[in-house]
Amino acid sequence: MSQTCSFCQVIAGQLPAHVVVEDQEVLGFLDHRPLFRGHVLLVPKEHHTILSDLPADRVAHFFTTAQRLERAVEDGLGAAGSLILINNVISQSVPHLHLHVIPRNPKDGLRFWLGPRHPYDAENPAETYAEKIRAALAARE
Repeated sequence: MSQTCSFCQVIAGQLPAHVVVEDQEVLGFLDHRPLFRGHVLLVPKEHHTILSDLPADRVAHFFTTAQRLERAVEDGLGAAGSLILINNVISQSVPHLHLHVIPRNPKDGLRFWLGPRHPYDAENPAETYAEKIRAALAARE
């Protein structure tokens, strides 16, 4: 628990939130600045900053709850789909791991940031990037 983290304060009941799901390990609540009404944040109750900090024995429950929230947001709100998103450090407004479940509908006006694109080329071949990622994975085994 971090004394300065607003999500830890929500978990501790020190800040108000509209809770939609809670158990021993996770808390899901409405984002106070939603992209669309029904935008939910799912957080682990233990303070972890990024996804890779979440202990391996907690990952399955976190993502199983995210799956349940995805269906509940879509079914409960009549949304055509959803955007599931985790920011690690960059664009992370609160330094506590949180997963967004954002209801989506056709022509809802959201323009996702999938650009500008940076294609691979002769100066930056795809295999070089794949090799760097494989090496980093091997270093963590």
